[in-house]
Amino acid sequence: MTLRDLKIGRTAKIVSVGGQGALRQHFLDMGVIPGTEITLNKFAPLGDPMQLQVQGYELTLRLADAENIEVVPCEKQTENSSESEFVIEQEYRHEVEHPGLGEEGRFHCKKTEHPLPKETRLTFALVGNQNSGKTTLFNQLTGMNQHVGNFPGVTVDQKIGTIKGHPEASVADLPGIYSLSPYTTEEIVSRDFILKMKPTGIINIVDATNIERNLYLTMQLMELDIPIVLALNMMDEVRNNGGTIRINKMEDLLGIPVIPISAMKNEGVDELVTHAIHIAKYQEGPGRQDFCSPEDHGGAVHRCLHAIMHLIEDHAEVAGIPIRFAASKLVEGDKLIKDALKLSENESELLAHILKQLEQERGLDPSAAIADMRFDYIRKVCSRTVVKPEESIEHKRSRRIDSVLTGKYTAIPAFVGIMFLIFWLTFEVIGGGLQELLEDWIADFTDYTDKLLTSWNIADVVHSLIINGVYAGVGTVITFLPIIVTLFFFLSLLEDSGYMARIAFVMDKFMRKLGLSGRSIVPLLMGFGCSVPSVMASRTLPSERDRKLTVMLIPFMSCTAKLPIYAFLTAAFFPRNATLVMVFLYFLGIFVSIFLATFLKKTFFKGEAVPFVMELPNYRMPGVKSVARLLWDKSKDFMQRAFSVIFIATIVIWFLQTFDFRMQLVADSQNSILANIADILTPLFQPIGLGDWKVVTSLISGFMAKESVVSTMTVLFGSQAGLQEVLNAAMAFSLLVFCLLYTPCVATIATVRREMGGRYATILVVWQCAIAWLVALIAYHLIKLFI
Repeated sequence: MTLRDLKIGRTAKIVSVGGQGALRQHFLDMGVIPGTEITLNKFAPLGDPMQLQVQGYELTLRLADAENIEVVPCEKQTENSSESEFVIEQEYRHEVEHPGLGEEGRFHCKKTEHPLPKETRLTFALVGNQNSGKTTLFNQLTGMNQHVGNFPGVTVDQKIGTIKGHPEASVADLPGIYSLSPYTTEEIVSRDFILKMKPTGIINIVDATNIERNLYLTMQLMELDIPIVLALNMMDEVRNNGGTIRINKMEDLLGIPVIPISAMKNEGVDELVTHAIHIAKYQEGPGRQDFCSPEDHGGAVHRCLHAIMHLIEDHAEVAGIPIRFAASKLVEGDKLIKDALKLSENESELLAHILKQLEQERGLDPSAAIADMRFDYIRKVCSRTVVKPEESIEHKRSRRIDSVLTGKYTAIPAFVGIMFLIFWLTFEVIGGGLQELLEDWIADFTDYTDKLLTSWNIADVVHSLIINGVYAGVGTVITFLPIIVTLFFFLSLLEDSGYMARIAFVMDKFMRKLGLSGRSIVPLLMGFGCSVPSVMASRTLPSERDRKLTVMLIPFMSCTAKLPIYAFLTAAFFPRNATLVMVFLYFLGIFVSIFLATFLKKTFFKGEAVPFVMELPNYRMPGVKSVARLLWDKSKDFMQRAFSVIFIATIVIWFLQTFDFRMQLVADSQNSILANIADILTPLFQPIGLGDWKVVTSLISGFMAKESVVSTMTVLFGSQAGLQEVLNAAMAFSLLVFCLLYTPCVATIATVRREMGGRYATILVVWQCAIAWLVALIAYHLIKLFI
């Protein structure tokens, strides 16, 4: 039978893993290997994908991929083997010294040390699985501000910072990865950084509550022969659940320093830094790299690896690749490593013969044999060092929450309800209420400044610049800060809690009908906050096709920068139904993206979406520091834009609409420089009801920053009353639709250009403007029929 045939709640043992290439290797790296027990927990509400438990964690898999995995039913065994069910000695019931550091420690041998010169700058690579708390640790190490999320792959950029208290040491926060196999962009980026940049040390963070799964990456990192320190994160959760880990015994078995920490609570971080500085300074590599015993399965894997190491020794040295790591990757069929080694034809044939002999002797294909060897050693280490409770508090809580949020009949209503609640609180209660208070304060301050300038007899030009330019433009935009911060607050809660991953699980089948994977839902949802990080988050998608299609759709999600436009225009033309109109715009953007995705899937982006293989982390309470840091970053970014891009745009617009080409003040802005420029483009907007040059000018300023649309309108029209004299309800609705769909700000275009190339960015701009014009045309003429 196949895994697809397994019933809910039943356990089976994996017999074989079908498929080929990078996807199959990814399955093996995730712990889906022959001989492993796997349990089916549930199906997604739409019937696909399935949620499984394997290697002690939750994994999602589509039914089509499950058909390639052959299983046999079995009874579920207890998680801890008899070897691990020992009584903790008295010394482990109390704090014991951790003698892994310094010249008296077990990891410092003066005979073999080769310390770096004193002036050498130490560089560390911070590496770990997704959801291991890596970015939280990075913030504790460096004090740098960076968003901390709980969705797999939230860290998509390499961030570097100086370790606090150690100006000579820096650390790079690499993307969260499961292995060093080249399946995703993140894995390639992380591997290239370690192999090419050659850091002086590695800090490997591991989720202590899911240690077996996390140690798989550790074993690959140890093969790189770079000084490494292992940080066991979330040890506070292990203790709270009644579990324990024998730190010193684990150090003996792995041959590297092991430090228990809690990154969230900043526990053990100072000791971790001290160990890391020490091993890097003295270049103390892993104590062992060979995890295959000559006695295991007749020594088949052992003989294979050592034969390959002997074969490629000279090539690995020339290529600058650690020999043990290179040998393991050749067994896995890693094409990038094989190409880098530049083996001769005879050597390639000998390699193929060695791998064939391994398969015959071991009874598994080479990739599965290597994965099984690693997990087998991990099980031995954990059985002697780790004591787990039957089920953690966090997992019990997650199961209870998931019974509602991913339940068959409750998941989608819960998702819709949560999103509706977020929008209602953002626009009506919290964000809207704070916005009104800020508006009143800015209005009072503007009146005070106006009277003060009048009493001082300030020149009319300067007076106009300050009041009609700066205060009217920038001041209006700043009033929308509460709404933007509130929306980001709620999106941060969804991301940090782990619910974003559940949304991807629930929506995968629907997204597949659009030609996308469920993983694409997260960048799209992030687009409601800001398109820039959304485009960057698309890097987590392993398929180039999926990435491009997702990026094409992200700008149609209504980002927070468009909120000032909605609020300004709905207050002027739809005051009684402002919230309803704004919610409609959000759903219109979603509908347009769905329609376009269906069209693109059948035309320019033919093919199937990538398989949906993703870990479901336990729900966790978002950290106050994490959320506060995010809100501060977004507020600071918004204010910087308000007083830089938007300020400059406001001044430029004020100048162009105040003077003519002879640099003389104009009594009527219709005679200004701006009016003459806008008149050239006005005929293009006439069919959609936006033939006024002031409106066209406002849309042009929106290319710099969407918030500039409101500031420009305020400068040009003076007030909402002035705007109401030019536009009617149908024209205003057309303007809202066009602003929703037309090209995003220059920052987003620059990000797309960096990620996808200039040609793709240009296509995106033209594509969006055309779609926006067409949909606005339809909306304008439809509304005219009813008014």
